[in-house]
Amino acid sequence: MIITDTHTHLYSDAFDEDRHDMIKRAIAENVSRFFIPAIDSGYTEAMLKLEADFPDHTFLMMGLHPTSVKENYQEELQHVEDMLAKRHFYAVGEIGIDLYWDTSTLDIQKKAFRHQIQLAKQYELPIVIHCRNAFDEIFEVLETEKDDKLFGIFHCFTGTLEQAHRAISYNMKLGIGGVATFKNGKIDQFLKEIDLKHIVLETDSPYLAPKPYRGKRNESAYIIKILEKLAEIYSVSEEKIAEITTQNSKEIFGV
Repeated sequence: MIITDTHTHLYSDAFDEDRHDMIKRAIAENVSRFFIPAIDSGYTEAMLKLEADFPDHTFLMMGLHPTSVKENYQEELQHVEDMLAKRHFYAVGEIGIDLYWDTSTLDIQKKAFRHQIQLAKQYELPIVIHCRNAFDEIFEVLETEKDDKLFGIFHCFTGTLEQAHRAISYNMKLGIGGVATFKNGKIDQFLKEIDLKHIVLETDSPYLAPKPYRGKRNESAYIIKILEKLAEIYSVSEEKIAEITTQNSKEIFGV
């Protein structure tokens, strides 16, 4: 059984004390494919070191996270462009709009999001979308960018059934993580109405740990709890969930 974590910040300083042990714990649980989202230029070196340490297991993305879209966002976008021109990445991400922390940057967040979608199309790469308190704004941008070259993952999907169908209509898979295990997470109530071919698994570690670890540091090995929950929701084996979601990840990332 091969399990794929499509979204994990393994370079996070939350893992500085035990990064290698934590990754080995995940690999021991058959979690052997880790897709690593970017945040901003301040994390690039740590991402590259992670890849050097675990070259057979880590797959890097490049992008500017919406909460890092500040006054210097054009410099940061130039860094993204330079890195994409220099070497291969597996996606442009994580990118999107976040109106939870700061609504004053909405205009430049939209510009950065749109610019990075266009970069992804240029390099024929998927996008990985971060959306917080911003479904309408995200959909507004996707609507104007939709074409055959637009595809990717709606990371940490926490919307409604209607929003799930709309995200899928833009050639997006839904990234399902720890929220599916929460009592008040809500997505578990309608997830079975979404065909498994549209689902990928993720932890977003070190954030959003699933039950029974909620509130603690998340790690990739805990994706097993998400796998178990989806097996329960879809009434299929854990092996089947792992097989389908890993195949879905291969379709998106090309590896």
